Amino acid sequence: MKRTGATTLIVAALAGLVVGFLVDAMLTAAGRPTFVPAVSLPTILVLLGAIVVAVAVPIFRASRGRTDRRIDPFRALRVAMLAKASSLVGATATGFALGLLAFVFTRPFTPSLGSLGSVIATAVCGAVLVAAGLVAEQLCTIRKDDDDEHPGSSGAHPDAGPSVR
Repeated sequence: MKRTGATTLIVAALAGLVVGFLVDAMLTAAGRPTFVPAVSLPTILVLLGAIVVAVAVPIFRASRGRTDRRIDPFRALRVAMLAKASSLVGATATGFALGLLAFVFTRPFTPSLGSLGSVIATAVCGAVLVAAGLVAEQLCTIRKDDDDEHPGSSGAHPDAGPSVR
């Protein structure tokens, strides 16, 4: 599994930004009020980030030999995938909230402070989820051993065959 790259996160954030802007544009064109995220969304994003990091810490400790407890490799992979998904969701949520803000700030009216607060909190907490996902992904990595280039070999070339003297 490859690590989450900055390009992937930027693309997810840009996609969220475009969708957020278009959602508000379509709602306004239909004569409806603009979209305002629920007040609980920022809290949920931060809690998800905390859970992802908390689940990754035991894997970090086991992989570094700081505990005698064994970790199932499939569990470690699942946590790493959860961390990757969390960073992508956080980037998309941040982009979506920034798209909502971009639409609101391009309008000639002054928005209410309550709706702006919820949108700004969603953008900030989405960024926190991205950071938590990246940290958890880092915690789930395994140190590279000296023999990772040629597993199972004892220093000799793998195709050398038995040496006869």
